Amino acid sequence: MSAAKAEVRRPAPRPLPARRLLMQGLVGPAFRNPEEAVSWFGAVQAQDYFGALWALGMRTRRATEALIENAETRRAIVRTWPLRGTLHFVAADDVRWITKLLAPRVIARNQARWKREFGLDASLAAKARDVLARALEGGKRLERAELYAALEARKIHAGQSRGLHILLWLAMQGHLCLAGRSGKQQTFALLDEWVPDSRKLEGEAALAELARRYFTSHGPATLKDFVWWSGLTVKDALVAIEAAKQALRYEILDDIGHWSGATRALASRTITSPVVRLLPAYDEFAVGYQDRSALMPAGRRMNPMALLGPSVLVDGVVAGHWKRRVVRDSVRVDVKLLRKLSPAEAVALDEAQERYQEFLRPSA
Repeated sequence: MSAAKAEVRRPAPRPLPARRLLMQGLVGPAFRNPEEAVSWFGAVQAQDYFGALWALGMRTRRATEALIENAETRRAIVRTWPLRGTLHFVAADDVRWITKLLAPRVIARNQARWKREFGLDASLAAKARDVLARALEGGKRLERAELYAALEARKIHAGQSRGLHILLWLAMQGHLCLAGRSGKQQTFALLDEWVPDSRKLEGEAALAELARRYFTSHGPATLKDFVWWSGLTVKDALVAIEAAKQALRYEILDDIGHWSGATRALASRTITSPVVRLLPAYDEFAVGYQDRSALMPAGRRMNPMALLGPSVLVDGVVAGHWKRRVVRDSVRVDVKLLRKLSPAEAVALDEAQERYQEFLRPSA
């Protein structure tokens, strides 16, 4: 056996990143399809569209970019603004209860700013809702520019980002959602037509399910991590944890209390080193935590925001950054490392790049 192959058999050195790699589906058995992956997380951040496709692709069996987009086209997953005022993929069955639980908190926090900066209030939002409902009814999918034109025709100014905030408000109210691409442009549809029915959860039951999903997929994680990710108040987050406690496990790691799911067999598995992944921007492995110090290389201080960009991950720790570069009709990966890789890590990085290229390859 070569030295590189021998190194692959070593256990990963840092337990917190290693356990998160397992629970986040970045190692171990892949999910059967994109909707299973999205459902596991509850919501997957998707403001960077192509990065979000790859985030799901890394976690899904035999995934291609077309396969992930097809899950959106066939309405198994929905892209909308369910939490933190940020685009996420949500499983179709979860889109209403998660949005109803979390999005009104974002609207309440932003109403004063929207009124001050855009002259946007509940009355205008209601008028815009009626205009766009008429424009979209009957199963239509329209691009953003077409929706803005419909608003302008009814003397609702949509320029200078006002139109975007109108769409954001209406999506968070559960009226609109994104409905896949038409060519290169994203389209919108009425949520009630795009996804006519979905699961209904309210109150403590919804809080409990959110906590169970978060800590099972992101654990070990802290109360502060959960508050950051969900946008809940600390009070409501504690209610959620208490209501979900039978499905969770509590432990002290590095003198800090952490919660994780108590149901997945992967939690007891040990991964082997090196595990190298090309993590896309805003991947849940990074953005899903208020404290991102576990991502930082030992002895190196990094701006926590820099950890949200596309990263070369080695055993769950950032070892460099990468960039997707379109050259003619192909996509290339440019890598900038923070340290020299071992021979086994270099081989694993090559394999990670090959996997990404395979993901981008058109389906036969």
